[in-house]
Amino acid sequence: MGNPTAAMLVIGDEILSGRTRDANMYLLAGELTKHGVDLAEVRIVSDDRAAIIAAVQALSAGFDHVFTSGGIGPTHDDITADCIAQAFGAHIDVRDDARALLAEHYAKTGKELNEARLRMARIPDGALLIDNPVSIAPGFTMENVHVMAGVPLVFQAMVASVLPTITGGQPMLSQTLRVLQGEGDIAPTLGALAEAYDDLSIGCYPFQQDGAFGANIVIRGTEGKRIDAAMTQLARELDQ
Repeated sequence: MGNPTAAMLVIGDEILSGRTRDANMYLLAGELTKHGVDLAEVRIVSDDRAAIIAAVQALSAGFDHVFTSGGIGPTHDDITADCIAQAFGAHIDVRDDARALLAEHYAKTGKELNEARLRMARIPDGALLIDNPVSIAPGFTMENVHVMAGVPLVFQAMVASVLPTITGGQPMLSQTLRVLQGEGDIAPTLGALAEAYDDLSIGCYPFQQDGAFGANIVIRGTEGKRIDAAMTQLARELDQ
């Protein structure tokens, strides 16, 4: 049986406009790999209600876990929580447990828990809160969708809170061979190796350095001995 699968949904006009560079996908991919969960798809959608709902429903039906990033803050364009609720047909309102977290936090900081900040306590019925030790305002899990903030430091903290609750599989292992040969020269060898080791993922990533062409060949899989065998054969055939 293979590893659990996951998808990520990045939400925000600022990502699509190029104003903000997304760092959360890189973080999530690395953490899921270590946990034995295969990140198989990433989508980016604008702050559009219909687009978010459609993406959540499709990804939730297609993967074991979905991680969303962005749109759960205090401003008018933070609509992710409402969209998640609508996607699953759940009622949403300010929830007492989330309100209590925010009330305690803002009392300590001396700031007012105003209507805008209370928006961050709006949680769909039936959802479980995701701990946020950085800025307190919680994320939440609704069925198999984990809804998290877009701010990278907060996203990272929420991922750390969620992963222990997820049953992972075998961590993905990898080895890399750097060769100073062009892709066209090594393609036949890589094709034959991929057929012989069809249980492994073999990727070729070209580069150019000081006018010379080369490639990093990455072999990935869950069994270290198989990776070792494939890498040994590849190095021998390429005279590395």
